[in-house]
Amino acid sequence: MLIIEAQEEIWPLKQPFRISRGSRTKARVVVVTISDGQHSGRGEAVPLARYKQSAASVLAEIESMKSVPSLNRQQIQHLLSAGAARNALDCALWDVEAKASGKRVWELANIPIVRAVETSFTISLNTPAAMATAAKANANAPILKLKLGGDNLDLPRVEAVHEAAPAARLLIDANESWSPSHCRNIVPALNGLGVELIEQPFPANADEVLETLDHPVPVCADESCHTSADLRRLTNRYEVLNVKLDKTGGLTEALLLSERARESGFKLLIGCMVCTSLGIAPARLLASAADYVDLDGPLLLAGDRHHRLSYQAGKIALPSRDLWG
Repeated sequence: MLIIEAQEEIWPLKQPFRISRGSRTKARVVVVTISDGQHSGRGEAVPLARYKQSAASVLAEIESMKSVPSLNRQQIQHLLSAGAARNALDCALWDVEAKASGKRVWELANIPIVRAVETSFTISLNTPAAMATAAKANANAPILKLKLGGDNLDLPRVEAVHEAAPAARLLIDANESWSPSHCRNIVPALNGLGVELIEQPFPANADEVLETLDHPVPVCADESCHTSADLRRLTNRYEVLNVKLDKTGGLTEALLLSERARESGFKLLIGCMVCTSLGIAPARLLASAADYVDLDGPLLLAGDRHHRLSYQAGKIALPSRDLWG
């Protein structure tokens, strides 16, 4: 029997982080540690209220797996639904396997690796002036991702950031806040400002309108895309998919989703929740072959773990063995 332990951890943020659905001042994560008696591995996940998850519900799901004999990654794909609990367990099991084998996870999974990848940095939803100030403070970031809110300040927000950091590439994320009329009104101007990507403009349960709208700027599915089972529904609506391990339920399904998405003609953005380097490390492996990388979660924290990931000049290095995998 594997020994499974789990606990909630709270990590304060540098400053409040706001999106269209609300704001937060701390990151709440669940960390799983799995031991086979000789080696131990860790996985981190972020319970999300958007998906009806809490730390208590995720911990209860993990607790239910403690009595499963010879628990492995293949089993949990069937025993648990995609989400935070499965993500933490799956990544911890990958970590145990890597330590037991003496190999790195990317070797075990045959993942092509790039030693450093470029990530975007997120500018929290705020007034145009405040977002411009944040952009100016991070003007050396090669890519800025702007949180928008679906109101009449969205275009001024992007204009202000573009003026404050003219060299930065721009992505935007509406977090399901737009209406079709807002989209029609704002997208031509965003295209003129060089915005490269619009992430999840409409609610996941109302995104069929994308089949009738022009896409002068490519549209990326986030809340609409969880696992490979979603691909058929997304085909005529999105050009890009945001792969997050807290949605796929771990690296195992994320690898499958990425492979099948490529086969279906989608581009890939590898994303994250607000979390520590431990939560980012497995996703970092997927980033080597991604079109866009948005793995800045630890940069939003007031502090990070020991053996944290290295972020230098907008690029993320590979995780150390001491951190994960």
